[in-house]
Parts: sequence; structure tokens; C-alpha cells
Amino acid sequence: MNHLSSTPGIDNSPAHAFPAALLAALREAKHVVVLSGAGVSAESGVPTFRDAMTGLWSRFDPAELATPEAFERDPELVWGWYEWRRMRALQAQPNPAHLAIAGMSDHLPQLTLVTQNVDDLHERAGSDTVIHLHGSLHQPRCATCGRSHAFPDEMPNEPEGGRRLPPPRCTRCRGLIRPGVVWFGESLPEGAFYQAQEAAENCDLLISVGTSSLVYPAAGLPHLAKAHGSQLVQINPQPTNLDGHATWNIVGAAGKILPALVAAAWEMDTLAAPTQRPARQR
Repeated sequence: MNHLSSTPGIDNSPAHAFPAALLAALREAKHVVVLSGAGVSAESGVPTFRDAMTGLWSRFDPAELATPEAFERDPELVWGWYEWRRMRALQAQPNPAHLAIAGMSDHLPQLTLVTQNVDDLHERAGSDTVIHLHGSLHQPRCATCGRSHAFPDEMPNEPEGGRRLPPPRCTRCRGLIRPGVVWFGESLPEGAFYQAQEAAENCDLLISVGTSSLVYPAAGLPHLAKAHGSQLVQINPQPTNLDGHATWNIVGAAGKILPALVAAAWEMDTLAAPTQRPARQR
């Protein structure tokens, strides 16, 4: 059974018995920001950088493949890895956490969803507007001129063990098409990060869910929100650097905690909460 953390001022009751102050803060909030991380997608089976890799990918550190230098050095290796990742993301389905976040917006004057994930599971769960801080697997672009590139409609069909794969060429300049994600050493999309900062500065409540709170500048958003008077909720199975700063630390899986939190805040049936909205199809 999941429990609220032993942070001073927090009751160690079962996770479904949330503190009244937390439920009141959620119900009364005019603007809630949800910051989601890899742990949310991992509950749908999307591999994270910390997962052990198999086949071709077992020979490489994923962090070393996610750099501009790696793509310049071996574009076929990097493109093959990202097509394998895109396939795995498309095979995954939104989980109850994605659905609960989408459903939460029905009860709030304003909800801003900021994600560090590069899949589209939030969109397929029904979230209309998602700020992608780290880009998207589904929005490739030319590495030379920056022109956007459209993928074919069909699902990638990559071997589970991985393979090298030549990137497509840009129809404008014939440059190589690169994944539309933010690599290590690159800046976040300026517009997306500005929107996320503005939301953090103006929210009543920020919910950090499934993120290690280690990767900056995204990890600074909860601190920015707190500095502007927001209360913080952290939902994570493991301790993070945010533990000592959050108003409420809730230990557990996002797919269990978030539906229960939404149900408790708005007095709904816990089992019905995750199916508030049907998942969108691509």
C-alpha cells in the first residue's frame, strides 16, 4: 500500500486518504500546473534512459546517443535508435495517470500541462495543450535548415534488437533529418520554456509527478512556482531533491495516486476517474 511520506506535517495514512488541506487546495486552485516526467510514461511501458537496453543498444550509453555530436559522428546509429524509441512510444497506451491529468482539467479554471517526455501519450489521453520542454519524437526536422519533416502514417517496424537506419533527407536542402528532441547540450525550445516559466510564476498549485527533479532547467520550475507563492505536490515512488521543498510528498505510482487524488478532490468513484475522457487516436 502506498503511503504519504513522513515529512513533518504529513499524515502517514493510506494514499487514498489525502490530507484535507491538499484536497481543498486542489479544489480551490484557479491555476494548476502539472509537471510530468519519465516515470509517468514508464508506467505505460515506455523505456527510460535508466532502463537496461538489449540488442544493439546494449553496447551504448543512451545518454551518449542523445547528443548532436553523436548524430554528426554516426547519424545512422542515432536515427535507428530514435526510430526504435518512436515505435515503442507509439505501441504504448496512455495509463490512468495520463487520463487523470486530462480529466482534471474539466474541474479547474486553468490547467497547464508541462512535460519532459517526448512521446504523445498526454495528447492521446485527451490533454488538449501540452508544453513539451524536451521536444517530441513525432516532430523531426532538418539538421541543416530546420525545416519540419512529416513521418509516414504507418507505425515504424523496427527489430527489437535495434538496427542502424539512414535518416531521411530534407526535401528543401537535402540535409539529414534529425529527431525533434532536445539533446544533451542543447537549449530548450525558447517558446516552450517561456510558457512553462510564466505558468509556474502564476499558478496556485504545482504538481510534480514522475520526475527525478534532477534535469535542469525543468527541475527549477517547482522552485520558481514556490518562490511566487505556489504550493507544491510531489508524486513519486522514490525520494528526490524536491522532497524537502514540497508542501505534500505522496509516495507511489502516478497511475494509482493521480486517479485517486482526482476522485477524492471532486468526490467521484475512484474506479471511474481514469476514464473521464476517451483516449485520442493518432
